[in-house]
Amino acid sequence: MIRISEAIREEGIVLNLKAQEKVAVIKELVSVMVDMGLIQDEETFLADILKRENLESTGIGLGVAIPHARTTAASELLLAFGRSANGVDFDSLDGKPSHLIFLIAAPEENKSQYIMALARLSKILHKEEMRTRLSKAATPAEVMEILKEAE
Repeated sequence: MIRISEAIREEGIVLNLKAQEKVAVIKELVSVMVDMGLIQDEETFLADILKRENLESTGIGLGVAIPHARTTAASELLLAFGRSANGVDFDSLDGKPSHLIFLIAAPEENKSQYIMALARLSKILHKEEMRTRLSKAATPAEVMEILKEAE
């Protein structure tokens, strides 16, 4: 079973995103993964994420966006989380800005793990209590704790 809390690390949690625009936010989270040594090929991963983003918006509404891609740049399922106080326009279904942004990278060949991770994260983030707690979390450790409890 896929556990979101095992695919994300504290170093992959950015509680104050600097970027204000969708592509810049994605780049900021991608570079966090690269800095952690999780992604070997930043250019390929960024291209894969943006290609996926152009197919349809990953802004699922309720202030949440989940940009994601299967990519040759990832050897395992990886997540990064960013929070934006002002919100970022992800062309969400409800037209509202996204404040909670989860970036998912999955190996090209592991489609089922990728789909399960997306479904699990969506389910967690559909609960208002979870979104509120993630919005108020003061530290990356607290975000990890919330995700562990949610599973």
